[in-house]
Amino acid sequence: MTVPRVVLFDLDDTLFAHRAAVAAGILLHLDRVGGAFATADRKAATVLWDALEEEHYHSYLAGDLDFAGQRRARAQDFAASFHIALSDAEADAWFDEYFDSYRSRWRLHDDALPCFDELAEVIPAVRFGLITNGDPVFQGEKIRRVGLADHFEHVIASGALGFAKPDIRIFEHACALFGVPVEEAVYVGDRLRTDALGAAAAGLTGVWLDRAGASAVGVGVGAGVGGGVGVGVGDADAAARLGVLRIDTLASLPGLFAALPGA
Repeated sequence: MTVPRVVLFDLDDTLFAHRAAVAAGILLHLDRVGGAFATADRKAATVLWDALEEEHYHSYLAGDLDFAGQRRARAQDFAASFHIALSDAEADAWFDEYFDSYRSRWRLHDDALPCFDELAEVIPAVRFGLITNGDPVFQGEKIRRVGLADHFEHVIASGALGFAKPDIRIFEHACALFGVPVEEAVYVGDRLRTDALGAAAAGLTGVWLDRAGASAVGVGVGAGVGGGVGVGVGDADAAARLGVLRIDTLASLPGLFAALPGA
C-alpha cells in the first residue's frame, strides 16, 4: 500500500451515528403516538424497525421502490405488527412524525471529526470525499446538519447515479471525479461486503470499520479479517484475498498510513 492521495468515507454508521439515531427516534416516536405503540416491548420494537429499514431500503436501492415508497412500506409493515392498518396517506404522515424524532437525535460518532485532523497531519496533501447509498437530498441534509459539508471535496450519492455500492462503478466514478487512479484511493465503511469488499474489488484499498465486532474478537489493525458480526465465510475469504484492512475505531485509521514512505 502506498500513501493515498484521496480518502473516501461511507456516511451512515461510519461517520454519522445512524443506528443510534434510529433506535432513539423510534422509541421517542412511539411514546408520542401513544396507544398500542406506547405499550410495545421497546427492544422488540427497535429490532423490528431496524429490520424493516434493511428490507425496504434495499428495495429502494434495487429500484423496486422509490424513496417515498420505501418509507411508506416501512411504516405500514411496522403498524401491521400491531394489527393496525395504515393507508398510504396515513403511513406517510406516520413516517414524517417519526422522522422528526429521528432527526432530533442526529449526531456524529465521537471519533469522526478528530479523524479528519489526524489524517491531514499524517498525509498533509490528502483530499477527502464521501460515497453513500441513498437519496442525495436526504443524505445532503444529514451532512449539513452534523457539520460535515466543509470536509468533502466531492459527495457521491447512489440515488443520483442509478447504481449503488458495492457496484464497482460507484467507486470508479468517485476516483474519476478526483482525477486519481483507484490504487491511490482508500475507502472506509462499516459494512464489509458493501463498503470494504466493493471498494477493494474496484482496486481501492478497502478499510472495514468493524465497530461492533473487532474488539470482541481481539483483531488489530491490518490483521486477518475472519470473525466479526454477521461476516460469512465467503466474505472473510474475499477480504483476505483482496487485502481488506480492519479497524474498530476511526482513531486507528491514520495509523494505517503513518509508517508508509512519504507520510
